[in-house]
Amino acid sequence: MRSLAFLLTLWLTACNLLSERQEDQQDWSANKFYSEAKDKLNEGNYTGAVKLFEALESRYPYGRIAQQAQLEIAYAHYKNEEPASAITAADRFIKLYPNHDNVDYAYYMRGLASFNDNWGMMGFLMKGPLRQDMSERDSKASRESFENFKELVARFPDSKYAADSRQRMAYLINAVAMGEIHTARYYMKRKAYVAAANRAQNAIKEYPRTPATEEALYIMIKAYEALEMYDLMDDAERVMRINFPDSHFLTELPEVGAKKWWEFWR
Repeated sequence: MRSLAFLLTLWLTACNLLSERQEDQQDWSANKFYSEAKDKLNEGNYTGAVKLFEALESRYPYGRIAQQAQLEIAYAHYKNEEPASAITAADRFIKLYPNHDNVDYAYYMRGLASFNDNWGMMGFLMKGPLRQDMSERDSKASRESFENFKELVARFPDSKYAADSRQRMAYLINAVAMGEIHTARYYMKRKAYVAAANRAQNAIKEYPRTPATEEALYIMIKAYEALEMYDLMDDAERVMRINFPDSHFLTELPEVGAKKWWEFWR
């Protein structure tokens, strides 16, 4: 019985404190809301920060401080690993204030949120065996993230966020290309050589001059060899030797012009 009375007392006390807090907020200025919300943000209380920024926007919907609160909401959701909410907040800002001085930040935040939704919050920063290869993740998500950064760079080439966006775009395009390689490897293991060759060829065609090209050529060579399509195999090998003369894959291939294993009659 005493335990029940104690819990009831705690509950009533919490309700009173919450009520007093809400009454206090009735007198808060926009600057006060913003200052309190920023404190929450800096403390890592992202949910609390979002609530205060939203309260600010509700009470003071007009003016620069309310507009800044919307950007802060996107950032808080991003930090709280809520990429969908961060993207929604950024999109809302872009729609409402397309000519705002800081709209490039909204585009950047949208790109970051989609990038980390694909990678995981710390994936891009992790090193070694703990780091998951983005090419093993959803290539559709990688493409969407690429397009978000691409739009920022296209619209705001001189933005302070453009350089980082370009770096992430380069990484993403390599990841998508390597995604094709992962699929081609799978087909090779399944002895689906036509499918493997097609995926490798697609990686070269759609994403030229990426690191995936080297292994794509090797997969094409091995797939055509298995299919006994020796002319195509020779063509792929020739291209590989010209473009990647020091490739470690070449140690598994015969020299150009050497007698092939099937040419026993020569």
